[in-house]
Amino acid sequence: MEYRTFGKLDFRVSALGFGAMRLPTLGKYNEIDEPKAIEMVRHAIDHGVNYLDSAHGYHGGNSERLIAKALEGGRRNKVRLATKMPTWAVKSPADFDRFFEESCERLQTHRIDFYLLHNLQAGFWANVRDHGVLAWLDKKLAEGRIGHTGFSFHDSFDVLEDVLAAYPHWTVCQVQYNFACEDVQAGTAGVVFAASQGLAVVVMEPLFGGTLANPPPAVRSLWDAAGKDPADVALRWLWDMPQVATVLSGMSTLDQVKRNIASAGKGTGTFSEHELIAAVREKYKELAAVPCTACGYCVPCPNGVAIPESFTLLNQARIHGGGVGQLNRNLYAQMPKEKRADACVACHKCEDRCPQHIAIADWLARVHLAMTGK
Repeated sequence: MEYRTFGKLDFRVSALGFGAMRLPTLGKYNEIDEPKAIEMVRHAIDHGVNYLDSAHGYHGGNSERLIAKALEGGRRNKVRLATKMPTWAVKSPADFDRFFEESCERLQTHRIDFYLLHNLQAGFWANVRDHGVLAWLDKKLAEGRIGHTGFSFHDSFDVLEDVLAAYPHWTVCQVQYNFACEDVQAGTAGVVFAASQGLAVVVMEPLFGGTLANPPPAVRSLWDAAGKDPADVALRWLWDMPQVATVLSGMSTLDQVKRNIASAGKGTGTFSEHELIAAVREKYKELAAVPCTACGYCVPCPNGVAIPESFTLLNQARIHGGGVGQLNRNLYAQMPKEKRADACVACHKCEDRCPQHIAIADWLARVHLAMTGK
């Protein structure tokens, strides 16, 4: 296992982190197959993984409970634990303590090493900020109940800048990032900026919910011709970036754990598939529904619609399907109403500025239908 710098901390983190969001189940998301999941977590720890990530809502709270069981028998002192507060569910300042204590009880710990604000987007960020979460974090740090603070992030680069500027004690910035999403949400610019500010950058969705490891036939042919495992290359592409501290894989089987540990054991300096990644990335673009390049000429929309972001959600759902489709429908539902595709009034001003000559108003209607079914 390779170990890497974790921001400004005197802590060497395993290149591979364990994301406990997609544990094996008995058929329903909240019903974890405990023997299999415990075996997976313990195998990961016994082979060098020292960073475990969960959240208050993963598997209906049972992810945190499972981790506590997996850490019995002396493994707790071998790892750092991260979990997250559901920012969208906060209704009053009292919820901060309620969610935190519930996580502590489930994890069977008095202190959480890394406590993150979950799924920060502009609206959720404003919600917890205005309820006083930053002062609450300071209090918990002073009490020793939280080791370090952070957040997971799903919004644009400018929102990331606002979040980082608002609080001097952030330690962890967790972002969705992979070779197919360099320009999505905060993107590469966000990874580089957060690292430049001294934060430990933790990458989630490195395989985009597993879809990059199971590509469509047109993309699979490129991997097969090169004789490469797409999951292995996708992970090593991330580890080739010095700004990345650890990569969280939401593993669902013991075989996935073993394969990802093998990839992590190859160390830095082994990545040579830049041309292959470029070809795969271009093939994904060819499969996109909307020929949008995210150039941004169409914005600002007079009515506030997030046009490139809406097309990205649709393209990703069309290309990858499955879990990505559901993830993007959730992200769309969480967008402020004024930014969603159905806020378009078909003024067509954006179409006059589009270099790709996209019928933007028509496509926005399709985005809304695909994301909501209405």
